[in-house]
Amino acid sequence: MRRSAPTPVLLLALTGLVGLAGPTACTAPDTEPPPAPTGLTAQAGSATSVHVMWDAAADGAGVKRYRVFEAGRPVRELPAEKTMVDVTGLAPQTGYSFTVRAEDAAGNLSEAGPAALVTTPAARAEDRLAPTAPATTTATATGPRSARLTWAPSTDDTGVTAYDVHQGGVRIHTVGPGDNATTLTGLQPDTVYTFTVRARDGADNSSPDGPAVDVSTPPASGDGPGTAPAGLTATASPGAVTLTWTAPDTGRATSEYELFVNGRPTTVLQFGAGAVPVGRVEHRLTATEPAGTEWAVKLRARLPDGNWGAFSAERRITLVG
Repeated sequence: MRRSAPTPVLLLALTGLVGLAGPTACTAPDTEPPPAPTGLTAQAGSATSVHVMWDAAADGAGVKRYRVFEAGRPVRELPAEKTMVDVTGLAPQTGYSFTVRAEDAAGNLSEAGPAALVTTPAARAEDRLAPTAPATTTATATGPRSARLTWAPSTDDTGVTAYDVHQGGVRIHTVGPGDNATTLTGLQPDTVYTFTVRARDGADNSSPDGPAVDVSTPPASGDGPGTAPAGLTATASPGAVTLTWTAPDTGRATSEYELFVNGRPTTVLQFGAGAVPVGRVEHRLTATEPAGTEWAVKLRARLPDGNWGAFSAERRITLVG
């Protein structure tokens, strides 16, 4: 009787051995730490708080989180997309030393860069008077990813301790009381930003917003023309809001715009064949919410490739009855 050849069994065994000896089985553990964070600053926001900021790690560094230390003691932990934090619960008239270390997915911690030293001001418990708002604000794009912002100094009965820069209702930067200008980095190319500045005193009283200022970053090298609708205005009337803007140059007439109200997509404005606007555009919205309701509106255009373009500046209005 003829016996079966054992070759298939041997092939299976060899295949299994090859799989075990492949690259996955021999991958060495990751022991290389990410680079140390740079650009660390610390600014006292009040008698009991300090605003700590640093530059994001370079793309490809594999950073998953940042750890903030005060005099070597861990005080905060943040995800990789956060590069600023307010450290609260501090003592007035006290010196502090902050460092930041980056951590990757394998748990490797970077070295700490140079420490940022700061001293909190004296407490003024009875101070309830906020500083005046900065009277003027100007902004100029200094590149596809940066802008220079300047403002008029504020006054306060006990003294201004910091200026906070806001964009889209979120604080993105803080500088000291002696500064009336700063360079904002980490912006997106071909994007319209709306900035405001507030002054803060030692009791954490914040001024009203100074005048809003728009700045458009230019396209990065190789990008086409700007895609953001320009010159957005919003006017409230009884039961309605009228929006006007200049259509972006996308290579053809834009027939669709996505409208955001208070940070959320609300509707898509569509213009039918033969009615697609070129140049200055006007659209009237019906407003059914009560008088006194606040809206923050912005929009973006549908591009010829089907994607949405950059956002317009944001405009804040109060509905009227």
